[in-house]
This record gives sequence, C-alpha cells and structure tokens, in this order.
Amino acid sequence: MIGKIRQKLISQEIPAIQKPVAIICPICDRPIPDSQKDAHHLIPKSKGGKTTEYLHRICHKQIHALFTESELDQQYHHAQILREHPEMKKFIQWVKGKPNSFYEKTRKSTRLKGSS
Repeated sequence: MIGKIRQKLISQEIPAIQKPVAIICPICDRPIPDSQKDAHHLIPKSKGGKTTEYLHRICHKQIHALFTESELDQQYHHAQILREHPEMKKFIQWVKGKPNSFYEKTRKSTRLKGSS
C-alpha cells in the first residue's frame, strides 16, 4: 500500500528544476544575460504593435538609434530584415566580439538627428 501512495506522490512532484534555457538575441545571435534583456516591439507600440522579442539592450538601443518608428513599422518589423541593413551588419560584426553582458551607450544616427 505504501508503495502505491509513494508512487502517486512522486508522479505529482514538480519535475527537477532544469537549467534555464538561454535566450538568443535574434539580432546578434549571442545569449542574452538577464541583466541585458530588453523587450523590443517588432512594430512600435505607437503604431499599434503588440508583439515583442527579447534582444540585448545594446542591440535594442542600436535599432532605435538607426530607425524611426515609421521605418520600423513599415520596413523593419522583423529581426531578419533588420540584420540585413548595412549599418546593422556593421554593428553586428562589431558587437559579436564583445562579451554577452557588454553594454555601451549608443549614439543616435546622424541621419535621424535632424528629425527629432
């Protein structure tokens, strides 16, 4: 009798805690540490977007430094499309050599400075 009760309790136990699966940044393909995790709206909230993806904070800041919300809404609403932009390609090559937890303040693109 005790064997059946024990078996039932064991089957109801919470499975052993597994190591959390690392989230990979869809921009730079590096694991994102919790301290650098930012949620990016694929279509800006101001344009009605609801879907988000986790990115490195530095990758997220770079996107907003390079593109206006209208551009993100109309042209760059997917990670793969963003990755193909020439300025993002240069950024990705540069950031891939940095540690996963690396962060540096991002400057706004000179192309966007006049549109603020």
